[in-house]
Amino acid sequence: AQQGRIREKAYGKQKIYFADQEQLPAASDAELRGLDAQIAALSGQVQALQQSCRQMEAELKDLSSSMTTSEMAKEIKELKRDCESYSEKLGRMKSATNHVTPEEKEKVCSEQKLYCREWRRRKRMATELLDAILEGYPKSKKQFFEEVGIETDEEHNVVLPA
Repeated sequence: AQQGRIREKAYGKQKIYFADQEQLPAASDAELRGLDAQIAALSGQVQALQQSCRQMEAELKDLSSSMTTSEMAKEIKELKRDCESYSEKLGRMKSATNHVTPEEKEKVCSEQKLYCREWRRRKRMATELLDAILEGYPKSKKQFFEEVGIETDEEHNVVLPA
């Protein structure tokens, strides 16, 4: 700073040193335009290289996440085995002689509907009866169920079919 090559500025207790730009040669407008053009060209190259790098990274990610040739061969063998077993199973199902007739199916479905209706009706009757008993019962519903030994559908995660 004493020789004049750098300058010093004091901000309170701090001092900042920087190059004395008056000693540097002044650039002409043509040189500045040339440097700006060079900066723009280099910036374009940087952007092109960054784009290329992103594309290559994406391709690398795709390739690293895909299966190798040996893994693919194993997968194909397993899928062919599965396909054969399913074909055999389908053949056995088609050749089976114990098919359910539509009449039998309809009979089973109607029986299920009948039993579900009866289940709902009996559950509703039991609930109404228990509610009537609980009106005059001094303890809680849970305590009453434990004393009497009542198990509900909800305790066993049983749901009525729709």
